[in-house]
Amino acid sequence: MKGNKHLTIVIKLGSSSIIHEKTHQPLLSTLTLIVETAVRLRTDGHRVVIVSSGAIAVGLRRMDVEKKPRNQPKNLPRIQALAAIGQSRLMTLYDGLFEHLRQPIAQVLLTRNDIADRTQYQNAKNTFVELFNLGVIPIVNENDTLAVSEIRFGDNDTLSAITAAMLQADYLFLMTDVDCLYDKNPRTNPDALPIEVVEDVTSLQADVSSVGSSLGTGGMATKLVAARLATSKGVTTVITRSSNPGNIASIVDYCQALKQAQARTQPDTSSRSLTPAEDDSLSNSISSLQLEAISKAPLHTRFLPDPKPIGDRSFWLLHGIAAHGTIFIDEGAHRALISKAGLLPAGIVDVEGHFVEQEAVRLVVVPTKRPAPSNLPNGHAITPLSTPASTAESEMEVGRALVNYSAGEIARIKGLQSTQIQGVLGYADSEYVAERSNVSLIKTGRPAAPGLPSNKSLEDLTSIQDP
Repeated sequence: MKGNKHLTIVIKLGSSSIIHEKTHQPLLSTLTLIVETAVRLRTDGHRVVIVSSGAIAVGLRRMDVEKKPRNQPKNLPRIQALAAIGQSRLMTLYDGLFEHLRQPIAQVLLTRNDIADRTQYQNAKNTFVELFNLGVIPIVNENDTLAVSEIRFGDNDTLSAITAAMLQADYLFLMTDVDCLYDKNPRTNPDALPIEVVEDVTSLQADVSSVGSSLGTGGMATKLVAARLATSKGVTTVITRSSNPGNIASIVDYCQALKQAQARTQPDTSSRSLTPAEDDSLSNSISSLQLEAISKAPLHTRFLPDPKPIGDRSFWLLHGIAAHGTIFIDEGAHRALISKAGLLPAGIVDVEGHFVEQEAVRLVVVPTKRPAPSNLPNGHAITPLSTPASTAESEMEVGRALVNYSAGEIARIKGLQSTQIQGVLGYADSEYVAERSNVSLIKTGRPAAPGLPSNKSLEDLTSIQDP
């Protein structure tokens, strides 16, 4: 791997990957292998970030508490106290293991509030960059001691995806208790087939019956959400087994060998990753070391990055900040946004929620009775609808925006021309409810890879909730 370019690799570890679910004892054998793998990657010149859960689980063991309290408002102070108790001990554990290999580490605790402001978002990036320059491995966790539902990422799968996107990482590894995704539950279906490559998460059909352990907050469905977020920013995302962390280096070797072989044989398509069907045709043009890496690749599922990833600011608008309300717009306003125009009050149908200026809101299209035009530019589209059965069923979220007016102000000027704002409000800070630079639209899905099922959407997959 030393011959490869320096990569940024984010490794996400869930509580059940490093803590025994029943006894809450640290899984020292797994943790030791993780530390050895991270140091090996760092020695090879790569930048490594570990996103690690486990603070609450460690707190449970320290206080001899048998079970994690249910995620209910009344239990929040107890859960946060356990996180405070466990986080320092978790970092002490990591520091002790890394110290054996003389590798310095740093603790980075985040909530969504920490990156909601654009300046703070940039400051977080700068901190990571300086830690890399110092040769340090950052260990990231959500700040459970302070976070409440309004500012939580929700799970560390999402946190790891946002971290990987923020750092423009090359790889995000989501470590779990299975080798890869399967088309059916392999525990109950011996004929279940592994899904090795996914080009578009939204067109994926897979078994997502894993809903997370009693210690964690995630499951396979949250990993698919994380994969969607990370790949939209150009990050190759991998699901593989956490008990074999040494596989990370082998998978990186495998992926890099494929990229090098592809660049040698298909220079005009170097931005596109290979699918398994194309691998056989490369044998005659790659080195023996590359061939060895490809032949020894461990089982895993690899989500290919979007060949046209969204920009850093667009990603931050969509996923870095929480929406405080919803603005309902008509199809004409949506078409104007796609054409790079700002959001005018004339295109606003309704507003919901309580928010002030410069806060984020969802943008939701309310279709009219006439069908929307086809072949909209930039890969965006509205599904043509005739008379909708109900508004709720036909609404579609199309993006996020930072607004120039509060919810109350927008409710007063919706549907009006910009020249009327002054007369209604007594002032006009802007002719736009949202400047186009403060709007980020959701891209439509990429075409499914040949042979991959496409009849189950991401919305179906992520509807599975933890018990």
